[in-house]
Amino acid sequence: MRTAPLTAQGRQDALDALRASADRGSELDVLVIGGGVTGAGIALDAVSRGLSTAVVEAQDWASGTSSRSSKLVHGGLRYLQMLDFHLVREALTERDLLLGRLAPHLVKPVPFLYPLENRVWERAYVGAGVALYDTLATVSGSKRAMPIHRHLTRKGMERRFPDLRHDAAIGAVQYWDASVDDARLVETLVRTAVSYGAHAASRTQVVGLQTTTGGAVTGAELVDLETGDRLDVRARHVINATGVWTEQTEALAGSEGGLRVLASKGIHIVVPRSRIAGDTGLILQTEKSVLFIIPWSRYWVIGTTDTPWEQELTHPVATSADIDYVIEHANTVLSRPISREDVIGTWAGLRPLLQPHVKEGTSSAKVSREHTVAAPAPGLTVIAGGKLTTYRVMAKDAVDFAIGSRATSLPSITHDLPLVGAEGLQVFQRQARAIGTRYGWDRPRMDHLLHRYGSLLGEIIDLVDVNPSLANPLKGAPAYIGAEIVYAASHEGALHLDDVLMHRTRLNYEQADKGVGALDEIADLVGPVLGWDERTRSREIEAYTARAEAEEAAALQPDDAAAERVRLRAVDLAPMQGLGDEVGAGTKPGSPAGRGSSGPVGT
Repeated sequence: MRTAPLTAQGRQDALDALRASADRGSELDVLVIGGGVTGAGIALDAVSRGLSTAVVEAQDWASGTSSRSSKLVHGGLRYLQMLDFHLVREALTERDLLLGRLAPHLVKPVPFLYPLENRVWERAYVGAGVALYDTLATVSGSKRAMPIHRHLTRKGMERRFPDLRHDAAIGAVQYWDASVDDARLVETLVRTAVSYGAHAASRTQVVGLQTTTGGAVTGAELVDLETGDRLDVRARHVINATGVWTEQTEALAGSEGGLRVLASKGIHIVVPRSRIAGDTGLILQTEKSVLFIIPWSRYWVIGTTDTPWEQELTHPVATSADIDYVIEHANTVLSRPISREDVIGTWAGLRPLLQPHVKEGTSSAKVSREHTVAAPAPGLTVIAGGKLTTYRVMAKDAVDFAIGSRATSLPSITHDLPLVGAEGLQVFQRQARAIGTRYGWDRPRMDHLLHRYGSLLGEIIDLVDVNPSLANPLKGAPAYIGAEIVYAASHEGALHLDDVLMHRTRLNYEQADKGVGALDEIADLVGPVLGWDERTRSREIEAYTARAEAEEAAALQPDDAAAERVRLRAVDLAPMQGLGDEVGAGTKPGSPAGRGSSGPVGT
């Protein structure tokens, strides 16, 4: 397939195409609001059916929930306790599709230990559950994607996880799930959709929905947050996939119907890999949530929490109490307790918790255990709930629901549609040693590059061939080479330093300085691609530095309200509008509209 890059010019071309849709007879088939994993999946599903499609996002791609997950692709062991076998089977099917066909470069198997405290009844109970988990993964009849589970004695458990406290368990069950860089999955979905003809524009906020006198939705009013320009878009079907902003987006239609969504905060901490001795992940039950200790590259990811969030939706942060909670529960099983000094990074995300009943006035709805699709007004489809693993099923359901009877003649084909970077992956894997020798990249570096880019590594190599210095690691962030930073702006749609350090790389939370020490290098690499002058370069560096400092200070605060006040001191370069504001009105640094607290949409 032709792989289209995401570029600043491509974004402008998309906005021009959106503007042209306002002409009579030129309307889009589908306009997707929201550039998280669900919205990106919907865009790919729709365009691959032959529908003219556009997707818009008010911030950067995956900037909300979809870059702040536990970064797991899994079936959900906890649903077996609820006897929800269909949901587990569905999630396991999607997990294995991603591993084997759709995105094998992005999704990788990870072994987990489930520690056991009772020698007889718990081993039998948990063992039976994990055995059922494995069985449900093979019901589809496809080739097994994961090894089968194993029962381990205490000695076997200690060999795999030496830092597991000796008296914490009498043994364990080892099973397998998978991990994924969630933000890269979303960017890859968007890029795949664009490669098949979709129009995609980040930093583009929906501030109104166009309706007929009868209440049917026929399009949207957008604002390009980079320039302040407004434009109208016409579409036969508008699909709202805005997660925790679902109700605010619904309200733009002037309808009383729709879905109810509450925000729940989950946080994760990052600890250097050398600090905990272990080769597998751990899964633990706490009184409030499930706690994962997940091996991730050069570090461990530990989380999560589950607490109500009642602050603004754009910038959730981890508080001191959140961090202490995760550390305390991890230390119940670690022989060498970790402390705040070991934490090099954190992130906080908001789960869109779907409430059980749709609002009165909703014309129709399709409800599953995990997600719901509804039509609060003709021409408007809303989807909420679900999880990262089942994004493709959610996307299929949303498009099926939106186009109605046409779904019979235009069925979804995304189950058989590899994402960009997947085709030809095996060729690059077999050539890895030769490529590494040619460019001076050792095996860990090659593993890193193949995991991030798959067969798109060829495009990274093209950049290095033009400028050999791009093969070298960054001085301030040696996990990445210069070509990766250039590529973020030239091929992956990054418009700001925020985008590079938060979503194209993971520097914001995988280095203790949040990547600030590499800002000059990174700005020197992306600035020429994006046409920055010295003033823009300085403003970008100042804005990211302020963000990093505000996040550090917020993590020392005792509660959400105090942490939010500290975090919002940092200025957003392209702040979202409060609904109903004119361009630039009410968007001063720290104002409610500038921070999106009065109802931003599009994530």
